[in-house]
Amino acid sequence: MATNGLHPLETHLRERIVVLDGAMGTMIQRHKLSESDYRGKRFVDWQGKDLKGSLELLNLTQPQIIEEIHSQYLEAGADIVETNTFSATTIGLHDFLFQGEPVRGRKDQKFFQRVVEDVDLRKLVHEINLAAAKIARRAAQRVAEQTGTRRFVAGSMGPLPVAASISSDVSDPAFRAVSFDQLRQTYSDQAKALVEGDVDLLLVETIFDTLNAKAALFAIAEVFEETGRKLPLMISGTVIDKAGRNLSGQTVEGILISIAHAHPLIVGLNCSLGPDEMEPFIEELARIYPYYMSAYPNAGLPDPLSPTGFPETPETFAPKVSRWAKNGWLNVVGGCCGTTPEHIRVLANVVRLLAAEPPAVSLAHMALRFPPVAQFLERFRALLSRRSRFDFDTEIDGLSRAEQAIAFLALLELRRANQISISQAAPFAPIRVSRVEQESAAVNERTHAWNV
Repeated sequence: MATNGLHPLETHLRERIVVLDGAMGTMIQRHKLSESDYRGKRFVDWQGKDLKGSLELLNLTQPQIIEEIHSQYLEAGADIVETNTFSATTIGLHDFLFQGEPVRGRKDQKFFQRVVEDVDLRKLVHEINLAAAKIARRAAQRVAEQTGTRRFVAGSMGPLPVAASISSDVSDPAFRAVSFDQLRQTYSDQAKALVEGDVDLLLVETIFDTLNAKAALFAIAEVFEETGRKLPLMISGTVIDKAGRNLSGQTVEGILISIAHAHPLIVGLNCSLGPDEMEPFIEELARIYPYYMSAYPNAGLPDPLSPTGFPETPETFAPKVSRWAKNGWLNVVGGCCGTTPEHIRVLANVVRLLAAEPPAVSLAHMALRFPPVAQFLERFRALLSRRSRFDFDTEIDGLSRAEQAIAFLALLELRRANQISISQAAPFAPIRVSRVEQESAAVNERTHAWNV
């Protein structure tokens, strides 16, 4: 298959609708595992807290179950399987695996500093993520060989039980349990292990607090720089109600602006809502986002009387999600909580023959939707019409950091459209020149080769 310098996943995205797997937790629950099952031989003498419910620990104690679940989704038609690492960070697993206790009962930044620096916990988290990546890779490779169709492994990086922008203490609105640096550290440990485990892409998912996600993206960028290896990014937010905002109050537009700097290959929404409730937000995001779109909703809203805890059956779920693909809104479809291999099988059969919707690959697409970007474009073009060059640093001096970011998006669009050269927006600090060149290359049709 000719890739024309594209990552193999993007080659698939340009040809057809790509199918993501479904829920891991729903499938694990079917096994009705006991405390001793979670402990396995490895943790039979564990003296700490009960381990039942620590799904990620099963990568070490019950790897055959995790591999079987991956295989079921792949055999059902999934092109991408997620590693069983949704909460596999030091902070994400501290309730199970960290032996320390908070002072005066409140988990604060001093407590979480001990968590992210715990040598034994960091070593165990690395082992869990590495094992998860290898388990998913084995399953993907086996099914690929059986079917002749390449399958991909996404390194899942889920949310945390703490948020950087929201107080966990209703009596103390200014309280923040965790710092940005602590979030960066916990995500960095996870990303390093997933990259080492040879995943095909990294998936930052179920974003309920955008600041947490930005810490993950910052950590990923550092890991890419340290390892010299860059993987595609998939970013998926979650809205918590019909108002269309995440827990930290951002709309889907706000989430998009906040993460656009990372140049994700795929952006979308997952979890929280079922397909009926999620539809207007998928339509809105598809209207404003210039690259590939994804959606993997829950199988409806929670319903304790349903076998999976969610009401949508494969036969009701698939038509609703596939309709979004038929409308040209999506490039990747899948399922979240309450979905099973049968949900994915029916969905894959419906979307298999649908042609891919080519993305709009210009930031000008965003500029049309976001007036501030368009205003900076007009301003910079006016400057260039009067003189051959201008000082970008001078132009953004005194602006807020948000306004500087918007100005930078406008500059990148001029650069991408060959309406400005680096020298015309000088003098730049050397690091800024490098950054403009790198960012411009990233948005220029994505024809650069990925290091895989």
